[in-house]
Amino acid sequence: MFVRKEEKKDYDQVFKLIEQAFENEEYSDHREQFLVERLRHSENFVPDLSLVFEMNGLIVGYILLTKIKINNSTSSYDSLALAPVAVLPNYQGNGIGGHLIEFAHQKAKELGFESVILLGHPTYYPKFGYRKASEFDIQLPFDVPDENCMAIELVIDALKNVNGMVEYPKEFHQ
Repeated sequence: MFVRKEEKKDYDQVFKLIEQAFENEEYSDHREQFLVERLRHSENFVPDLSLVFEMNGLIVGYILLTKIKINNSTSSYDSLALAPVAVLPNYQGNGIGGHLIEFAHQKAKELGFESVILLGHPTYYPKFGYRKASEFDIQLPFDVPDENCMAIELVIDALKNVNGMVEYPKEFHQ
């Protein structure tokens, strides 16, 4: 079992993994696999933050962190979006998603990124340190419940003086 950077040869397997992982997810458009394909060709793609969890030669988990901006009327701040984290259904509940999240956080920090924003389950992500984005005065550009919009500081006080609206790459809107 190990986490590694995704390679081109993994793309088909990762596509199917994401499709299966979100197949029965209630709060999903069931198109996350296509989003990942678009993001790989985006200027906001960070290859070192496209990670797979491999077990006995099989990719059972995947996570992607992509560059985003947090904008207000006077400033623009760099951050990352976590979307998606996916684990094959038969492997869910074994800590693989959590391991991917923690590994991705560490890798992002090593690369100089200081924060991550996500839209996700309010009972799952707080155990990794995520808090409501509204606590940082950060908004997401779509209408979703406040408890589902979350942020984490990878560096202490990274979001202390940051506020504004998240700007996602255009690939999120296609």
